[in-house]
Amino acid sequence: MEIELDTPESQMDFGARLASALRPPSVIFLQGDLGTGKTTLTRGILRGLGHLGSVRSPTYTLVEPYALPDLELYHFDLYRLGDPEELEYLGLRDLLERETVWIVEWPERGTGFLPKPDLLIEITHLDAGRRLVLTPSSPVGESMLSDMIFTADVAFPPQPRSST
Repeated sequence: MEIELDTPESQMDFGARLASALRPPSVIFLQGDLGTGKTTLTRGILRGLGHLGSVRSPTYTLVEPYALPDLELYHFDLYRLGDPEELEYLGLRDLLERETVWIVEWPERGTGFLPKPDLLIEITHLDAGRRLVLTPSSPVGESMLSDMIFTADVAFPPQPRSST
């Protein structure tokens, strides 16, 4: 599935829409160049799950945990990871045994130590906005996309906002 989003706000709205389809355990990989809005999308997901606090990119800490009313979410940013083996020191094995949601930015830097994603979201720059390509790679990922598409309260794909 491919969609185009014209503003950071529409990217956050899309994240909130995705949040309504999340069910633990699930793993989402976010791939894209610097500045494509991976953290913006994550911020939208967290807002959609009811998180009201700040959402920082865990560029230096590698992981930010969020204890939400209905689930635990771990936001990983592996951009500064020197070696995939460093993930062992984060207690990755312990997290794998729990019913959590993982959102992983720069997953290619953790190859061999990360679980396979349920959903891959590739984000690319456009002249105006971003293109998101969503690829499910498990029944959980397929269910996420299906739940997003068939939720009747909002048109899908998201429609451009009017400027009036």
